[in-house]
Amino acid sequence: MKDLKIFTRDRWSVFFFIVFPFLFIVLFSFLLKGVGGEDARLELHLATREAEGGLSYRIIGAMVTENESLLQPGQPIIIWDKDYQAARQAVEDRKLTGYVAFPADFTQALMNGTPTSLEVFADAGNINTRTALNGLAGAISSQIGTSQVIIKASVDLLVQSGTLPPDTESINKEAQALMAKLLAEGQNPFITLVTDKVGEVKAENPSNFVIPGYLVMFVFFAAALTAEIIVRERQNHTLERLLASSVKRPAVLGGIFTGSVIKGLVQIVIFWTVGILAFKVDLGLSPLGVVILSLLMVLMSSAFAVMLATFARSARSASSLAVITSLTLAPLGGCWWPSFLYPEWLQNIAKVAPHTWATEGFNKLMLFGADFGAAAPEMLALVGFTVAFGIIAVWRFRTAAA
Repeated sequence: MKDLKIFTRDRWSVFFFIVFPFLFIVLFSFLLKGVGGEDARLELHLATREAEGGLSYRIIGAMVTENESLLQPGQPIIIWDKDYQAARQAVEDRKLTGYVAFPADFTQALMNGTPTSLEVFADAGNINTRTALNGLAGAISSQIGTSQVIIKASVDLLVQSGTLPPDTESINKEAQALMAKLLAEGQNPFITLVTDKVGEVKAENPSNFVIPGYLVMFVFFAAALTAEIIVRERQNHTLERLLASSVKRPAVLGGIFTGSVIKGLVQIVIFWTVGILAFKVDLGLSPLGVVILSLLMVLMSSAFAVMLATFARSARSASSLAVITSLTLAPLGGCWWPSFLYPEWLQNIAKVAPHTWATEGFNKLMLFGADFGAAAPEMLALVGFTVAFGIIAVWRFRTAAA
């Protein structure tokens, strides 16, 4: 109660930890308004290893020509990468997500009726593009098979009627001519991609990822600065006087921890109340999961504060450590921007920050539509951090200045 009274009487502390965060939330919610609302067109790249003049050139050309006339939102864009090696290198450099390529013997195999295959070369991590390219390759293969049946039947009729000589060269020339006719300008394209759109794409509410990030940051920051109070009271012998008045050591430690927890609970209640009423925050499919993650974040932050106080020798050093750790772990843990945008090596390093687990849990529940069970690993990680910080705090806690 003593710590809470000191906190509530300090107007600057109340402003900084209750009002100040919402200034950031308002600013970034405004700047990020409309993000995710654009109905972007998926880009599907085509390439060929054939020499110029092959049937693959006609097929790709027909698809690109038809696609250019389709300007509806959401309609895939067909792009012809004429330099096969450059396209392959772009995928390896992750500048391009993938492409479908025709083999070098495509026309010859098609005319001879021998098996051939299309190449799908895509970034394994981009599931959406890889799936779309596989679907496109399947559609092309299916259409080629249908066209081969039609052409073969037409050539057989011409041979049987005596209109076409039965020699192989004449048959191949006629088959190629029929295929070319199918792809001639003015005719229907070889493959037509049609997209049906149901409803409009709505922009994501930026508060759904801004508020959780700043909640994690400022709850941790407020708790971390509690370390300064603990060190100051140790230096001015307040803690020793408490022990002299028959207060037990566990009671002192528990009181400090509980006071920090209550301050954190006040923060999260205000954050979520204002977030839901003023910023229309959506708690997702599992509001209970969001509440539990928030509570675990408060417990972990309070345990960290007590632990931090055991390492600082002066109030000034405690304050400095609190600021440094808070401002380092917040961006690393995804409080300022989503951590899934980091390169893989940095995502692995970020796992050491409890902020990472908290923000990832909130993102799963509030952005990606996950249920309670999906956020269980993040909850368990926060429990682990809380236990580890608590054990160190109890082991190193002292009431007298060294």
